[in-house]
Amino acid sequence: MSRAVVTLAVAALLPLGVVQADLNRPAPPEGVEVYFITPTDGETVSSPVTVRMGLKGAGVAPAGVDRPDTGHHHLLVNKDLDDVNLDAPLPFTDQTVHFGGGQTEAELELESGTHTLQLLFMDYRHASFDPPVVSEQITITVE
Repeated sequence: MSRAVVTLAVAALLPLGVVQADLNRPAPPEGVEVYFITPTDGETVSSPVTVRMGLKGAGVAPAGVDRPDTGHHHLLVNKDLDDVNLDAPLPFTDQTVHFGGGQTEAELELESGTHTLQLLFMDYRHASFDPPVVSEQITITVE
């Protein structure tokens, strides 16, 4: 199991009223894409791992800030998208890292070994767009 440590301050509290099981999932901004700048698929890195998140076609805003065509990044660590309930707010775990402060870069402490990473761009409530806005899943090796 990896322990994700975000080095930037995170203002990622869920807004009041976002604890219901089913959310009204909005359509994503047209043409939005989320991707890794670093690391790259297949790369061998050392811990802490610098993760730089890229975004096209939308803006980044902190959690709780409801602005059109914005959202914030989340990172799935060793977790498949199929194992995420996209109809509920994303929980805070070692495998679902939130960047609710609007971060686009972070450092993660990961144990040695092989890890999968996937970005998930979500709205101000930590709710998925419909369809979800995700990067390709990448695999990295930590020495």
